[in-house]
Amino acid sequence: MTPERIERLKEVASRRQPTLAVVLENVHDPHNIGAVLRSCDAVGVMEVFILYTESHLDRDHLELGKRASGGVQKWMDIHLYTNAEACFRHVKGKYDYLLATHLGEAARSLYEIDFTQSTALLFGNEHDGVSETALAYADGNLLIPQMGMARSLNISVACAVTLYEAMRQRLQAGLYGSKNPLSSTECAALAEAYIERSDRKNHNRKIRKTGE
Repeated sequence: MTPERIERLKEVASRRQPTLAVVLENVHDPHNIGAVLRSCDAVGVMEVFILYTESHLDRDHLELGKRASGGVQKWMDIHLYTNAEACFRHVKGKYDYLLATHLGEAARSLYEIDFTQSTALLFGNEHDGVSETALAYADGNLLIPQMGMARSLNISVACAVTLYEAMRQRLQAGLYGSKNPLSSTECAALAEAYIERSDRKNHNRKIRKTGE
């Protein structure tokens, strides 16, 4: 591995955001999963939670999403759950707020939300959005303002728009620099992990089924 490659991995590790995560609930299209993973990597998300409670969605379906992601999944931890309670217990145990993309009465504009806080973002599937079961765990709802006739965006587009607003706020707050919540020791450990993952033998890193 070249010195330039090692420096690049260290730089990426130093900009990761341990207080920002994404949760996907029953997303059907593997290409949408892949696009979401690419957006997560681009803004420094460290982990993604994927919840499958529909019987026809399984690990093979998720593997297709990995292939559409351009290989970025090896730079994140991806947790696969088939039980909503177990999934959200994990998420809410690590992040202060869980915000769902949902057109509810109390939904707030994307631009009114403080994304510099410890936040997990919940996105539902292409047809039904976030389920009532998942909404029960959310601390609030957000919406993306739109000026056209359509009232919704593709799941991967909605995720990208939201994440980039979060990145804009975090850049202004210095969270990609000196105020990053990761300590120097944690950054160094993450960089070492990335160097190991960069090895060819670790190219096809498996997604862990974290819980039922």
